[in-house]
Amino acid sequence: MSRHDPREAYDGPAIVRTPDAEHEVAVTLRGAFSPLDGHFHWYGRVSDSGALAAVRSGATVTVRTEHGEAAARLSDKDPWGRFRVAGTGTPPF
Repeated sequence: MSRHDPREAYDGPAIVRTPDAEHEVAVTLRGAFSPLDGHFHWYGRVSDSGALAAVRSGATVTVRTEHGEAAARLSDKDPWGRFRVAGTGTPPF
């Protein structure tokens, strides 16, 4: 895949669905196929919109974009309050 292949990156609006609610956020997502385990791994950051204030690090969520949706896990917040998000398999972009 080339650096500009849309299947490798997505920057834009998304919905993060938790067990309790859906939150409109902006995401920056990237991904790549790993020959070590044979899976596509995608990852990125979810903007701090205040919508996810009650969500805890380690939560399992669904990320939905205009291109699809996929299960993911939220983890560590960076100094700007953005969650890291990661998933394996078909990405939501």
